[in-house]
Amino acid sequence: MIIINVKDGESLDKALKRFKKKFEKTGVLRELRSRQAYEKKSITRRTAVKKAIYKQGLNQETV
Repeated sequence: MIIINVKDGESLDKALKRFKKKFEKTGVLRELRSRQAYEKKSITRRTAVKKAIYKQGLNQETV
C-alpha cells in the first residue's frame, strides 16, 4: 500500500503527482499488463536481448 503524507499548505496536485511517481516505481501496472497474456520464456528472452542491443546502440551513438 502506498502512503502519501500531504504536507501543510501543499496542493493536491503536487501530492497526486508524488503518488503517481511512487505508483509508477512499484511497477504494478507493468506487471499487470505483462500478465494479461502468457508469453513463452524464449520470446521474453528474445525481447530482452533486442532491448539490450537497442540501448547499447543508443549509448554508442552518444559517446
